[in-house]
Amino acid sequence: MSFVLITQAWRSDDKKAAQAAVADALADAEVSRIIVEPRVAERVAPTIADEADAFFAQIIAALMVAERLDVEVAYVPAEATTATRRYGLPHGPAARELAEHGTAQTIPLIRDDAATVVVGRARHLGAEGAKLHGETYVDNDRLFDGEVRSIRIEPTVDEPGVRAQVERLLRPGRWFHGRAAQTGGTNVVVEREGIVNPRVVKRSTFYRHHVDLLLVRPSLAQQ
Repeated sequence: MSFVLITQAWRSDDKKAAQAAVADALADAEVSRIIVEPRVAERVAPTIADEADAFFAQIIAALMVAERLDVEVAYVPAEATTATRRYGLPHGPAARELAEHGTAQTIPLIRDDAATVVVGRARHLGAEGAKLHGETYVDNDRLFDGEVRSIRIEPTVDEPGVRAQVERLLRPGRWFHGRAAQTGGTNVVVEREGIVNPRVVKRSTFYRHHVDLLLVRPSLAQQ
């Protein structure tokens, strides 16, 4: 097995830089694994952990756009993140050890209609701090119709790949599981890995990509 290390040298919202780094890594036909190492110098996310996850998601998205999801991916963040907890991954030196010697497992890859990948969490919100007006479906199940604080969306390790819930301050709604979570409304904005895009959209969908992700994870015996 031949692997290449991609270390963060740009902000996590720079898609072109991520795509160029992946293209450079794949110029070597022998490369079968990419190790992603966030090194946060300038962040756009609320926390360092969110910035690390956003960078990881950008690298995976670049692989997806390049149609090279046959390449394995390993994640080496310095600290625990939402994505490491989601996928049962270590951080720090243990993550580097796993990245170099571990085995990849197939898991659902969750993306949205803007070709952006989510590895930790996403939310559908109302613009400018207002409540969200609209409706959300997970597959054929309706989460809400009307007005809510927000919708939280997460990838899952197991089938079918997506779960979503209505967020409430005191008692969050139950999780709905499916292949896709779609929100439509009059004032929808999208948050990915803690980063809010202020552009208002009429509809946003997070769904399982038709090709799964090869993620290096601990074996069941190690978890």
